[in-house]
Amino acid sequence: MHRYLLHNGKIRETSEALLSPGQVGFMNGWGVFSTLRVSEGVLFAFSRHYSRMKRDAELLRVPFELTPTVLKKGLLELIEANGAFDATLRVAVVRNKGGLFEGPLISREADLIAFTAGLTDWGEGVRLTYAPQGRFGASRFAGVKVTSWAQNLTWYEEAHERGFDEVILLNENGQISECTSANIFAVRQGSVWTPPLATSGCLPGITRAILLEEIKAPHLEVIEREFGPPELEKSGQVFITSTTRDLLPVISVDGTALNQDRRLLSMLQQAFLEYRQSYIMRHMGRNESLAV
Repeated sequence: MHRYLLHNGKIRETSEALLSPGQVGFMNGWGVFSTLRVSEGVLFAFSRHYSRMKRDAELLRVPFELTPTVLKKGLLELIEANGAFDATLRVAVVRNKGGLFEGPLISREADLIAFTAGLTDWGEGVRLTYAPQGRFGASRFAGVKVTSWAQNLTWYEEAHERGFDEVILLNENGQISECTSANIFAVRQGSVWTPPLATSGCLPGITRAILLEEIKAPHLEVIEREFGPPELEKSGQVFITSTTRDLLPVISVDGTALNQDRRLLSMLQQAFLEYRQSYIMRHMGRNESLAV
């Protein structure tokens, strides 16, 4: 984490004590968040991130009164303060009131917290393992990016202790859902499959949405489709996506090497990078960056 953070519209030192145990969101994980890529000082796909946070906040009854313009202005000030022009930025809105153990003298309905960190080198690919019953696709809250992240962190930590990089979470029907912090894709017979939002329980990732809605690669269609471990393991290429990873190939699952058709993946990676660069060029300069 870099030196400064954004707390309720003000730039503060990360070492400052800014929280109270009586803020119920911090004690219960009652909040929503998103992780954005900062590239050349531009908040990539900001409108998509804002819309998802707004939707998730409404579902979880988290007060979210910030307009896109006000939120973006604060985030750009944080980027400037940290000199984080090529970085990762995490922003959270956390509910402060409600429930039995709400603390006294808490006036704000919710807190806004944002911080930046350096980019991570994820290497040449990832080694995955499975976690059964990791997602419940029929849940009302499936796909919500909530600050209660302990289960994901536990799976992630256990995977590393066993020599893996990430976990494939299966849903209640034994189908592929997602990883703890990434969506998953499989190249199958000229198509690229990714689990559907409606049934798999996966998060509507921003990189996932861009691949489905914006990226065009010759003779390669990106679609939603249910599939299980056998179809995944027989794919021509498996890869995961996230704001921090872009498109990263899966090398193996449970120690078994997977097929690696890097030609098709390279086409998608190049198309995605070109899309992001085009976005950055359209939003370069502080005045344009402040416009949603």
